Amino acid sequence: MSVTDLNIDIATYIDHSLLKPSAVSEEVKQVCQEAWQYNFPSVCIYPVAVRQAKELLHDKKPNVCTVIGFPTGAVTSAVKLYEAQEAVENGATELDVVINLGWLKSGESDKVYREIAEICSETGQTVKAILETAVLTNEEKRLAGEICLDAGVAYLKTSTGWFGGATVEDVKLLKEITKGQIGVKASGGIRTYEQAIALIQAGATRLGTSRGIDLIRQQNESIK
Repeated sequence: MSVTDLNIDIATYIDHSLLKPSAVSEEVKQVCQEAWQYNFPSVCIYPVAVRQAKELLHDKKPNVCTVIGFPTGAVTSAVKLYEAQEAVENGATELDVVINLGWLKSGESDKVYREIAEICSETGQTVKAILETAVLTNEEKRLAGEICLDAGVAYLKTSTGWFGGATVEDVKLLKEITKGQIGVKASGGIRTYEQAIALIQAGATRLGTSRGIDLIRQQNESIK
């Protein structure tokens, strides 16, 4: 089956991301306009840009998504919770939270659980747990996914994109872990339409990428 036979509207999967530290307000404005124009589910920006994005998108469909503990996940739980709460106060309705990888690898599952569960319960918003699959074994990926599922997240997310990207194999594994109960977000290194379609076929329900416009262009070219 070719990708053009799938009849997938790729725009409905894209979290339109601007996560370079040097981003300026004009770039934030641009990604918000693009997210609205192309009907993307969300725009994903740093916490410092949340208020601006909310003002730009207050009466439009795209949600305002931001990242918490990004990109390492190695700040304290109190800092992550405050960052998440402040982001929500400023207008974010989706929170992509990096888990504490050191705790996971040290076998301190209870700490990983409590941190994520508290953010879920205290904010009441959509939480996507970033597992950073590129630095985990399959056993650790499965453990992290199960912990976050129990903690109440709405999505398991593969990667920040800083230490490696999404793979079809990892998306399949996260899909298996979720058993269809929550979403799977593939993120990191998504550059081509064919790659995006393969990730969707594997079970991704969201795609985090800064190349959303390129993917739309490639999709349009493929169906000409």
